[in-house]
Amino acid sequence: MNVLHLAIIAVISYLLGSFPTSIIVGKLFFATDIRKKGSGNAGGANTFRVFGWKAGLLVIAFDIGKAVVATLLVSTLPPFAGMHGTLLGVDGTRLVAGCAAVVGHIWTVFAGFRGGKGVAAAAGMVLALYPLALLIVVLIFLVLIILTGFVSVGSITAAICFPFIVLALPALGAGTFSPVLFWSSVPLALLIVFTHRKNLVRLLHGNENRFENLMVLRRLRNPSSRSPKPDEPENH
Repeated sequence: MNVLHLAIIAVISYLLGSFPTSIIVGKLFFATDIRKKGSGNAGGANTFRVFGWKAGLLVIAFDIGKAVVATLLVSTLPPFAGMHGTLLGVDGTRLVAGCAAVVGHIWTVFAGFRGGKGVAAAAGMVLALYPLALLIVVLIFLVLIILTGFVSVGSITAAICFPFIVLALPALGAGTFSPVLFWSSVPLALLIVFTHRKNLVRLLHGNENRFENLMVLRRLRNPSSRSPKPDEPENH
């Protein structure tokens, strides 16, 4: 595979990742631009808060799916099939496609380069490349949301943990170590942290909003805990 072929794969994957799922769902089913509600972020978390869990899950599932398709299928389409071994190898080619989809999700060409924060798309890429690592990352993400109510805390912490998980699992006998996957996991984690930089500032100042209805343990201890109002701003 030459550089031109790799560039074509990256462009196709970027365009696939750029599909603005939350914006389309908002306009199609709710006649609303998600970018004008809640945090203004065109991602699954804001969709969940503004339009409800059904719409949120639909957006998250689709955003994960488009990254899976980019990672596993785009590089195998003609004329790219069978060319993996000539430049980056199978893992490297898939990573290029997956990362391009994540970049497209964050900076979508179809919506003024204002998309989501890359978490769902990154999860889709990891699902395609290393499902066990994704399982552990998702568990970390969910535990932190349940404990804190902050989606941003779950996202940032899971992203930071991801390279260490990729490094640790082969050492524990769970899979084969891939240097390409490990070294690409580091900038991917940093990218997720970067897209949450405003959330970090709000966390430091103590004014980051919570998904209090997701704090299961708190709700069990205190059933009268307040649930957030539908029009309450969401900063994730």
